[in-house]
Amino acid sequence: MTFDLPRRLAAEALGTLLLVCTVVGSGIMAETLTEDVALALLGNTIPTGAILVVLITVLGPVSGAHFNPAVSLAMAARRALTWRELAPYVAAQVAGGILGTLLAHAMFDLDLLQASTKARTGPAQWLAEAVATFGLLMAILGGLRFREAAIPWLVGLYITAAYWFTASTSFANPAVAVARALTDTFSGIRPVDVAPFVIVQCLAALGAVAAFRWLLRPLPETPVAEALDR
Repeated sequence: MTFDLPRRLAAEALGTLLLVCTVVGSGIMAETLTEDVALALLGNTIPTGAILVVLITVLGPVSGAHFNPAVSLAMAARRALTWRELAPYVAAQVAGGILGTLLAHAMFDLDLLQASTKARTGPAQWLAEAVATFGLLMAILGGLRFREAAIPWLVGLYITAAYWFTASTSFANPAVAVARALTDTFSGIRPVDVAPFVIVQCLAALGAVAAFRWLLRPLPETPVAEALDR
């Protein structure tokens, strides 16, 4: 089944909206319910992984369920998305993410327009984002190659894990980074810290495409190997 571009863009915007709304909203809820930072992070982690499984399962057949400019960039590099469609995809994702932050603020009766004051910067944070994004693309590309039906779970579980083993708590998504700069709550990031995150995420996504293009390409069978198989 093929969907036209407007429907695919609507799916990308909706999916990113609900993803960011979950990230920001669960962070606000967790911060409200406990002063224990570790428990609050757990309360932020589980909903994020869970919503990714739902969103990718439901919206994946429509748009590919990127919800992430770095993923769309990787898909364009693989020619699974045309370069002409990349900019509209990214615009839909960023717009959806911003609306997701505003929706979370509205639900918790907070000021709609905010700017984060939470510092997330430095080489360790940037390295963490490179690892987080590379691993995310590993889950997606490996799933596409070997078990496409498992991709919702692969992505959801990977992000759940990456929240805890990366110093940055695994943004791995330029649209999410932009949207989280607009909330001065648990999940925020200072606007000044966003650009390095976005650059590292995009470079890591392209690096993953190159690495897995090599890694997942089997050797062609030789006549000797074919004879042995018989």
